[in-house]
This record gives sequence, structure tokens and C-alpha cells, in this order.
Amino acid sequence: MTKPKPEPEDNKYDATSIKVLGGIEAVRKRPAMYIGSTGQIGLHHLVWEVVDNSVDEALEEECDRIDVTVHTDNSVTVIDNGRGIPVDIHKEEGRSAAEVVMTVLHAGGKFDTKSYKVSGGLHGVGVSVVNALSEWLDLEIWREGAEQGQVRQRYTWEQSYERGKPLAPLKQTGKTERRGTKITFLPDREIFDSIEFNYDTLAQRLRELSFLNKGLTIVLKDERTEKHAEFHYTGGIAEFIKHLNKNKDVLHPTPIYAEAERDEVRMEFALQYNEGYAETVFSFANNINTVDGGNHLSGFRSALTRAINQFGQNQGLFKEVKENLQGEDVREGLVAVISVKLPQPQFEGQTKGKLNSDIQSTVASFVYEKLMEQFEKNPTIGRKICAKSIDAARAREAARKARELTRRKGALDSGGLPGKLADCQEKDPARCELFLVEGDSAGGSAKQGRDRRYQAILPLRGKILNVEKARFDKMLGHEEIRALITALGTGIGKEDFDATKLRYDKIIIMTDADVDGSHIRTLLLTFFYRQMYELVERGHVYIAQPPLYLIKKGKSLRYIRDEKEFRRELMRRATEDHAVEIGNGAKKVKLEGGELTNFLMALAEYIDLFEKLEKRMGDARPVNAMLKAELGKRAELEDKAKLEAVSKELKAEGFKTSLRLDEEHNLNTLAFSSETLAERTIDWDLVSSADYRRLLELHRRVRNHDQPPFVISSNGGQITIEDRKELLEHVMTIGKKA
Repeated sequence: MTKPKPEPEDNKYDATSIKVLGGIEAVRKRPAMYIGSTGQIGLHHLVWEVVDNSVDEALEEECDRIDVTVHTDNSVTVIDNGRGIPVDIHKEEGRSAAEVVMTVLHAGGKFDTKSYKVSGGLHGVGVSVVNALSEWLDLEIWREGAEQGQVRQRYTWEQSYERGKPLAPLKQTGKTERRGTKITFLPDREIFDSIEFNYDTLAQRLRELSFLNKGLTIVLKDERTEKHAEFHYTGGIAEFIKHLNKNKDVLHPTPIYAEAERDEVRMEFALQYNEGYAETVFSFANNINTVDGGNHLSGFRSALTRAINQFGQNQGLFKEVKENLQGEDVREGLVAVISVKLPQPQFEGQTKGKLNSDIQSTVASFVYEKLMEQFEKNPTIGRKICAKSIDAARAREAARKARELTRRKGALDSGGLPGKLADCQEKDPARCELFLVEGDSAGGSAKQGRDRRYQAILPLRGKILNVEKARFDKMLGHEEIRALITALGTGIGKEDFDATKLRYDKIIIMTDADVDGSHIRTLLLTFFYRQMYELVERGHVYIAQPPLYLIKKGKSLRYIRDEKEFRRELMRRATEDHAVEIGNGAKKVKLEGGELTNFLMALAEYIDLFEKLEKRMGDARPVNAMLKAELGKRAELEDKAKLEAVSKELKAEGFKTSLRLDEEHNLNTLAFSSETLAERTIDWDLVSSADYRRLLELHRRVRNHDQPPFVISSNGGQITIEDRKELLEHVMTIGKKA
């Protein structure tokens, strides 16, 4: 845990640090203006905004751990051990500083350099947008009280919001020894196309942040899949480079690394060359991945080109080269990271994709100076890099000649389409689709199944060339790649590529669902990523997803994408001519058709969640006792009555129980144990968890119909079943037979 350090008076972080510039009403009307889109990019941007604020605490050496948890309902919790958002009353607004931060768009502690010398997240601009675009958001703060001066007793402060509006003022709920901020939010389904977070996307970004901030621990947990990752790197971006070059043959074993601070700008870069031909350069400004580059990247690239040319001339290595090496020559096989941290950065656009701050000359002089120092210390590395760059220059010239030759022959001209392309009748590219299929046999079956009005088929024979390991001239000599380039009509290469000439709006990669198919798909994706990235960026490239199941009945075929849809379809088929009569210890109820299908789906989800919580609690009986008492509201933990009812139930089952006070939240908890079970606790964290909330909701839906006997009846007679799981299994069996 990071220890708090005394703050100078002008660097204190409290309500006076929060500057107010406006409200958030426009955010819900035009969300894409603030987060880029309402698709997957915008959805994940919500997490980045919250995490960036925690990282800013780490930059001030006030935080050394961030926990990010994705819950089963796709709500996300971010916890840090920083200073905590200020809780005292904001003089201008007349309400708590935390509420101002959460509800006023341009409010935060980043608009001067007192509280934060460097920041990436906007601590108010960002998190207020997250609040506005969430169905609900819960805020919990652990820090000292509103009194100024040295740190005394720390307290827990809580507040809840719905779609950006506070349900009540910020409230002090209890005492604590912790410090930091906890934010849990559920993205609004009314705003986003989907609220399904991608684990790999989250992991990649959080890993980057850990590399960029030496010593910072970031933990990612996904309760949906029980995946878990912990990122902690003491080597910083040099370790990042090693990670990027993993499984590649490198030109020099140790990355070149340098750092410096000039004109209030902290700069560092790391680079390493591999035997490949692709350039991989990441640029960051205040921990933000500037995907569109900016002046810091331009400065880095110009300095790299200048340094390698200067070293080569000093060493007399360019005697056989007619002209200086160009930028693309010296970046072949390069893996590099350039990171700058500066006060008051100027980005292009709300999503901060490009850095516009005028630091190009500062970065260029720093990089050039440090590279020349490294080459003088290790001339062997410099000579290896120069030799690779000279080879790249020769290959560039060969590629130019090859491109001119193919252009003269018309081999890449869309006027002469490849013979094996089964083109579509539609002439409007916006309505056309191109399917890239594996082999001539697949091409034959695809042609039979297509709609020739707007769907075209291009069969590709064998595994195409891996462009990651081949130079441009060799790529142009590959028959399958030439056929693909010709069919697309865009041309190839920096000089000739034109995305507006694309003949198909959708390019769909449709390979077999086996190892070879996966390999071919990867090779095609590599080609598009390296040679036609603009098509990927514009959303033209798709991957056909093979179905998980095929359900066949007579002549009808139905392809099923996932397990849940498969389960529902089998249940639907089973309930077409079957009914279930439920005893439930009272008056019998008969369910059939859609009502029965919905009940069985709810029961299946209920059993899955129940077993998950049973595993967490170590026993099914505590879960049953909580559901029987319908324990679910915060007020029910403020009052002991319901917990005492649960305690009584557990004691009757042979458990030892103990009612205790959670001082942090000022709520009651119930600890229980037995001879075979170590102590567990029923507390607010459990009761408010996504899994338990959903289980309680399902319990209320199925409780009148979930007890045996279950009598399944059809024209063929009836069968009695005494167990819920057995009922589901039997219905699934009937569905499969149907």
C-alpha cells in the first residue's frame, strides 16, 4: 500500500482543485462526440476513462495498484489505492466535490498543474461522461474527512447515480483504514449497440499501462469466464519491447532504451530490431495510446532516420548506396515505443488519438542524441541496423521496379478480373460482398449457396504468402495475392493504394473450421493489416463465424451460434408437443409452449448461478437461506432482522454464526462456519454482487414452479421426475430426438 506523503499547500488535492466548465446534458444526445462511437470502441473507452484517472494518481506516486473487474452482468468495477476523489463542499457549486466531478462535464483537478503535473484521464471530463452513459453508477471513496490539514481518521463515502443523476447527496457511511476510489458502472443499453466487454481488448490496454508505468500493479478479473491476469513490470517500456518481440529473431538481444526530462516534458523510448520486415511503433502521450501519432512520433521517426544515416556515413557503410536511406528503410523490422509525459497536452479530438503539442523538435533532439550515444558505445549494433536498412533500400528499389512492371502488364488492374472470381451482378460497391473461401472445392459449394445478385466468391488455393516474412516484391510475385489485389480493385502500396476504388463493401474471410482454416484466416488478416490497413479501419473486413451446432429436422436446417441459443432451440422443440405439470407442494400448475420454454430457460440460468454461488460460499444451504429471506436491499443489512432470520436458519442446519458490524459501510454482516467449512461472510459485497442480484431475480420468477414432482406429458404418455436438473436434462434429450 502506498503511504500518503505530506502535501505542500499549493499542491493539495481537495474541493478547491476542482474547476467547473459545464454540464453533461449533451453527452447522452451526442455520445460519439465524447467517446468516439457507441460500438465496441466507445464501450471500452468508458473503462479507459475511469482507469486513466487511477493511472494519473500513480503518476503522482499516490497509487501503486489498480483492480479492474468485469462482472457477469457486464458492469465494471475499478478500484485504486490513490488519494480518493475530494469529498468536501465545492464553494461555487454548493455540493460535494465528488458530485461535481461525477456530474459536471468539464470539472476536474487537471485544469492546472497543481494537483496533477501530468494527466491523461480528465478526472471529471472523463468520469462524468462514463456516469452520463451508464444505467447506474456506484461511487465509493475512502479518504480523510472534509477537514483540511494533515491526514486524520479516514472515512467511507458513498453515492449512487442513474443515467448521470445522483439519487441522493454524497454520504459518509463508516470508518476505514483504506484510501482510494471505487467506481462500479453498468453501460446503458439505450446508448450502446452491445454492452459485452471483450477480455482481450481490456487485457491489452491494461498491459500497456502497466508497461508504461514501472512498478504499477494492474489486476484484471473477468467473472463471466473466471479469467484473471495480473500485470506488473519493473522494466517498463524496454520490457514492453521484449514482449512485442517474443518468438521473433532479434537483431540485438537487449533493447536500446533512453529517458530524459527537458522543458517539463518527460520522454523515454525503447527500440529493438527483428529479422522481419514489418514496422511496429507505439506512441503514447501521458499514457494515452495516440493511435494516429502526432508530433512526438514525427520527432522520433525523423531522429531515427537522421541518426542511422549519420552513423552509417561516419562508419563508411554507404559506399554502395547512391542516396541516403529513407524513413521506411530504417524502420523495416523495427519494434519501438515512444512515450512522452507533458503538462497540458493538446490532443486532436475527444478520444485523444493524435498529439498536437509542439514538441517535435524536443523529442527529435533527445532521440537523436541518445541514439548516437548508443551507436558509439555499441557500434556492432549500429552496423547491424545499417546493414538491414541498406537491404531494405535495395528491396524498396526492386519493389518499385516490380510494381512498375506489373502496372505496365495490367496484372493488378481491376479491368481484367481474375478468372476464378465468380463476380456478382450488382455494380454498386456499397451493396456488394466478396467471400474469400479456402480452395476450389469450397468455392464450388459457396457458389451454389450464394446470392449471385450481390455476393461474389474468390477461391484461394493453398496457404497464401505470409506477408509478415516477405518483402513487397516477393508479395507481388505471389499468384493468389495478385488475384486478391485485382479482385479488390484498390491497388497496392503507398503510392497506388486507393480505398475509394474498393469494389466490395464487405470482404468476408470464410475458411474451414479446422487448424488449416485458422492458419489461412490468420495469413489473410495479416495481409489486410499490413498492406491494406485502411480497409480494416473503415470496417470493410469481416470474419465468417462457423456455427457451433447444426439442428436438422426433416429437410429443414438451422445453424446455431452458441450454447445458450442451442439450449433454447432444443427446449422450444421439446415443448412443441410436451407439457410439464408442476406439483410444488401445492396446487398443480401446467406449463406448455412458450411459457414452458421461458420457465425452463430461467430455471437453467438459476441452477447455473446457484451452483456458482454455492462454490463461492462453500455450501448450498447459506445460499438457500439468503434466498428464502429474500435478502437483497442495503436497508436489510442496516437492520438485523433479516440477517437474524438467515442466522436462525443456518444454526438449525448445524452452522456456527456470528452477527458483526462492517464499520467501513456501517452495515451488519453474518459470519458462519462449520466443522468442515472455514468461516465465510454474508456482507454487502456479496448481496450487491451481479451474480446474487440476478439469482434473486430468477428465484422470484421460478420459486412457484421449481419444486418436484415434475410430470412431463405428451401423446405418448407421461413420466414423473423428482429433480430440477434431471428435468432439464430430460427436456434437452427430448429436444435432441425431435
